[in-house]
Amino acid sequence: MKLGPDIAAIVTGGASGLGLATAKALIAEGVKVALFDKNADIGPGVADEIGATYVEVDVMDQASVDAGFATARAANGQERILVNCAGGGFGGPNKTVARSKEDGSIKPYPIENYAKTIELNLIGSFRCIVGSAAGMMTLEPTADGDRGAIVNTASVAAEDGQIGQVAYTSAKAGIVGMTLNVARDLSGEGIRCNTILPGIFDTPLLGRAKPQVKAALSAMVPFPKRLGLPEEYARLAIEMLRNSYFNGEDVRLDGAIRMQPR
Repeated sequence: MKLGPDIAAIVTGGASGLGLATAKALIAEGVKVALFDKNADIGPGVADEIGATYVEVDVMDQASVDAGFATARAANGQERILVNCAGGGFGGPNKTVARSKEDGSIKPYPIENYAKTIELNLIGSFRCIVGSAAGMMTLEPTADGDRGAIVNTASVAAEDGQIGQVAYTSAKAGIVGMTLNVARDLSGEGIRCNTILPGIFDTPLLGRAKPQVKAALSAMVPFPKRLGLPEEYARLAIEMLRNSYFNGEDVRLDGAIRMQPR
């Protein structure tokens, strides 16, 4: 797909981290970008700074997503690009069933935390895919034959889930698992779908970590021995969008790291 001012994009989780880096990269290509993000404290300012449209959206709420698409399309037109970066976890690390070190009591994983993590990462991504693809199907194909292209964000946890990550791993593995299905489902409409599995990236989540923690994480990466940069994620996302033969793929971006059990 040729990127330029006649193309509109939506980036979920676009007010920070990987989403913000991708939004900036798209804007540098002339694309009109709407940021879906629930953080109304920083979203409008970020959007003004980079020349995007901010739309307050909670991807866990269908009405919020539907309203967000309507607002973004009123501002920029029907999007041909969706990049799903919204995600995260709830409740911190939890084993499937854990034994307390204090008193030996048995503590099952809180099912409500598991369900919320699936809802945010997996269902939230699929909810946006469905809404965006339905809109893309109303468009005429580009010269490349594309009606649209979707990039999802999973994690190396999808393949290397660590102790205490069962909910997050399940959600991210689900995103990987649906990628080829979505690509096949939408292939007759000229809509592509790919997924990036980032390793350990220097995002705001890690920005609060102590220097020694960052150094230890960097040392785990075979090469280069550092945290990934959001701009590196954005460059891969741009290639997935631009290259019309890139379809149905799940690609690790991780410096060859393979996460240990803990």
